[in-house]
Parts: sequence; structure tokens; C-alpha cells
Amino acid sequence: MDTPSVAELQRTVNELTLRLEHIEARLEALPAEPPIPPDILLVISAAVAAYMGKRAPIRFISASRNTAWARQGRAGLQTSHTLPRPARFSQAPWAPRGPR
Repeated sequence: MDTPSVAELQRTVNELTLRLEHIEARLEALPAEPPIPPDILLVISAAVAAYMGKRAPIRFISASRNTAWARQGRAGLQTSHTLPRPARFSQAPWAPRGPR
């Protein structure tokens, strides 16, 4: 492997610096998160107190952008109401049994 020259290293550093400045500019342009409303803080505080059995100070709350919990919750709810489907109607538990 060839050792890069000083000029190549300087060019790489300059490219990375430009990329970093671009990313920082995009980050500054993002809107700030709105503060959490007091009524939501009250509900969270009550839920924590009910769970722990005592009042606990809230030290930090942040909005999560991860939707994995929401997706998993919806999937659990939607699959909890699924009825087993027999291959044929005659095998269904509600189908009439015996000779007619």
C-alpha cells in the first residue's frame, strides 16, 4: 500500500471539512423540539408515581423518534384479535357435526 502524499492528505482533510460544515449547517436549520406541555408532564409524573408507589422526581424527559415501540404495540393489538382459520369450513369449530 502506497503512503499518501501530504497534498492528498490535505485534499482529504479539506473535503471532510466541507462535508462537516454542510452537515452542521443542516443541523442548525432543523426546527427545535417544542417543550413538553405541563399536562403531559403531569400525566407522566402520575404514571411513574402509580408504578413506583411513591412520588419520584422527573429528572429528564425526551421525545423519542424511535417508532419501534409503537409498531410493536400495533402489531400486538392487531394480531391479538386474529381468529384461527380452518383450512375448510367443515373443520371449523362452529361447523355442524355428525350426519344430517
